[in-house]
Amino acid sequence: MNAAQSSSTIRTAGRYVGPLAWLFAALMSLAVLAVPGRAFAHAALVATDPADGAVLAQSPARFTLSFSEPVSPLVLTLVRPDGSQLALTSFRLNDQTVEIDNPETLKSGTHVLSWRVVSVDGHPVDGSALFSIGAPSAAPMAGEAVDWTLRTAIWVAKLFFYAGLFLGVGGAFALAWLAGDRRCGQRFVAAALLFGLVGAPVSLGLQGLDGLGAPLARFATPTAWKTALETSFVWTVLVGLIALGLALLSLAGPSGLRKLSASAALLCVGAALAASGHASAAEPQWLTRPLVFLHGTAIAFWAGALAPLGLALRQQPAEARTFLGRFSRAILPVVAVLAASGIVLAIIQVQEPAALVHTAYGRLLLLKLALLLFLFTLAAVNRWTLTAPAEAGDTEVQRRLVRSIGIEMLIVLAIFGVAAGWRFTPPPRALAIAAAQPVSIHIHTLKAMADLSITPGHAGEVAASIVIMTGDFGPLDAKQVTLVLSKPDSGIEPIKRPATKPGDGTWRVDNLVIPIPGRWDARLDILVSDFEVVKIEAPIDVRAE
Repeated sequence: MNAAQSSSTIRTAGRYVGPLAWLFAALMSLAVLAVPGRAFAHAALVATDPADGAVLAQSPARFTLSFSEPVSPLVLTLVRPDGSQLALTSFRLNDQTVEIDNPETLKSGTHVLSWRVVSVDGHPVDGSALFSIGAPSAAPMAGEAVDWTLRTAIWVAKLFFYAGLFLGVGGAFALAWLAGDRRCGQRFVAAALLFGLVGAPVSLGLQGLDGLGAPLARFATPTAWKTALETSFVWTVLVGLIALGLALLSLAGPSGLRKLSASAALLCVGAALAASGHASAAEPQWLTRPLVFLHGTAIAFWAGALAPLGLALRQQPAEARTFLGRFSRAILPVVAVLAASGIVLAIIQVQEPAALVHTAYGRLLLLKLALLLFLFTLAAVNRWTLTAPAEAGDTEVQRRLVRSIGIEMLIVLAIFGVAAGWRFTPPPRALAIAAAQPVSIHIHTLKAMADLSITPGHAGEVAASIVIMTGDFGPLDAKQVTLVLSKPDSGIEPIKRPATKPGDGTWRVDNLVIPIPGRWDARLDILVSDFEVVKIEAPIDVRAE
């Protein structure tokens, strides 16, 4: 084949590959935006059975963990009073509850039920609950301190991934659409893409380690990668790798293919971010996933153009004026999309202003907002003060603009660092969902038993729902039921409230105020007949608001 035929073949391939890249990216974006069909939040524990701190007369046949959203168990462990550990491998998923079989008869003393699960937004959640058989003993050691080495590795890998998606893919798009024939900054963009190609798979492997609670030394083990592949984060990595590959194609491929592959890569950045994470998993899905998609593509457009533009102004100031003019005209609507989508997502995640101060997620958001305010102010000065003289050829202003763009880059990198920190903080939205869940206990005696639920399960104004039965699970037609709550360790004497029976088979106590969180003694006085009152009681844990 001669050179002319080869050139013709490349042009012909370009005509077909370009539209295919567009079609593939669009289908991938729609697929990610459309699935999963259900909406999930960052899961939080609602209740355990046995309850945390409970003292049981005998060994339970099973344990249950109830969450605010469905989860997938990763590691379930029972720590015996002597500190030895028993892996719990037999469990069932029942909607939002994990039912765990107890394989042995437990001895007297305090045990720890330790759990680590992954929520559908891709983030692992862990915790533990103490309970005792017979009488409490010294609590065994359970769990480990935070593995800061692993957390640091996760944070760094996420920064590499962000650099590839935003600086690399966004830079490739800027070179293809804004820079014309000028290729200043191409090496920087290629380096950012390589950072992303390293950060993406490493982030996935570290996700598996974090899910298992395993140390960094187990990074190469099959179990870690199997766990990682079972999380939703795998879709973010896969689509992100496609974006990075398309961006590299736009740098090294035929000229006719550059704009198409760069555009497809930019679309894949938004799709990758919408595939997993706190924001994309929030309700309502029809709104949050498209907003994450728009937010991600807008970030990539803006952040990616900065380095190539700054390098072009420094190295080829006369030829860079076209690049600057195109960027200046395009950036206003992009910033509008970026700001609007970010504000709506922040409102959905935070829900109330107090959460900005009282939660780690909110404090990180405040730091990000402060950096963004500085960034927007600097960008506004560049746009309305420096751009016009720089386009006119004022070399001194061009040098000032190059320095200002450098500062913008530093702020953008700081914002990426803050955003990577969200990986370790559940959003206030998820905490509010957990707080709104009821706390429940089952009281079982020979004469009667009851299921008592308090909604919401935290201190403040609540409602109690009571279902009563005989000791052998038969119906119990009581004449009257009274709920009695007391907290002797806090000096709170019994709070007595008569229950009403609305006709659905339950007894209710409305407008009940529980003044403080903690462990309360709950007693039910059940009037079976005019001459018989059955009293049953058990502790119930009320969460802080």
